[in-house]
Amino acid sequence: MKVLVTGATSLLGGQVVERLTSRGDSVTVLQRNPSGIDGVEEALGDIADPATYTAIDLGSVDAVIHLAAKVGVTGTQDAFERTNVTGTKVILEATRRAGVGRFVYVSSPSVAHGGHALVGVEAAPADPSSTRGHYATTKAIAEQFVLNQSTTDFPVLALRPHLVWGPGDTQLIGRIVERARQGRLAMVGQGTALIDTTYIDNAADALVAGIDRAPDLAGEALVISNAQPRPISELIERIVGAAGLPAPTRAVPAKVAYGAGLAIERIWDARNIDDDPPMTSFVAEQLATAHWFDQRKTQQSLGWKPLVSLDEGFRRLTEWFQNQATVGFTHSTDERP
Repeated sequence: MKVLVTGATSLLGGQVVERLTSRGDSVTVLQRNPSGIDGVEEALGDIADPATYTAIDLGSVDAVIHLAAKVGVTGTQDAFERTNVTGTKVILEATRRAGVGRFVYVSSPSVAHGGHALVGVEAAPADPSSTRGHYATTKAIAEQFVLNQSTTDFPVLALRPHLVWGPGDTQLIGRIVERARQGRLAMVGQGTALIDTTYIDNAADALVAGIDRAPDLAGEALVISNAQPRPISELIERIVGAAGLPAPTRAVPAKVAYGAGLAIERIWDARNIDDDPPMTSFVAEQLATAHWFDQRKTQQSLGWKPLVSLDEGFRRLTEWFQNQATVGFTHSTDERP
């Protein structure tokens, strides 16, 4: 199978490409700058520019995994819309016209999260009218669009990996550990909300399974997770513990964190600050609200199960941090006069 992958330079994208090439698929990766990934064809360009696709032999492509997105909690609505909405529409229309056989859109559970607790639920329809933040809203709009284009001849499947993490992750893991090192990490609320996450290997395996099963799942949306919900306090303690850091001892009431997040967002927007704020209303809500999902339909539909447990994932994360520390120590020792 020949697969076109966008967003291959992300942690998840790189793992997906590795799995595809390992099993013998031919892979083309599309991004703005060279990926440096061995064993793939490179296509450079802007996913939101239709001209990008004239240089790609889409007629030979069998499937698309569309991972590329603008993520984060800062930035203008226009910037999020250009990548997440326009970019998704452009690539889907280009590949459909070329006769590509299947399309997997990598979405987010946030497209159907309006702030209330999600307890053992399946994937609800994306609803941009109730989402929080530019990222979730634009991803919801894009998901609605792609699923509405799904047909028997052009099956589209939306997969929503939930809080993907693993060694090398600069989003969830990196931000939590950095704040802990700076002494700025605090628990929001009592830390009892149950939250599910997804270890990187399991998420990558699920996306590859999605390519294989897409013809049977046209128009579907499925949430992907480890199916091991844990209290947020436990997850944070294990993340910082893997990095050799103590658990946070400070706690901020959820309402206070939410209000502070709203105020900080206004300041960041007014001053057009690009750096991540210390808190947002969405982050406060996520840290204080349960969100975990029933995985029975997902696992049955994809013929997939997570192979790496949370315990094993944290063991690997701890080992990675230890190796990073060893490399750093060795490097600094070698550089001494």
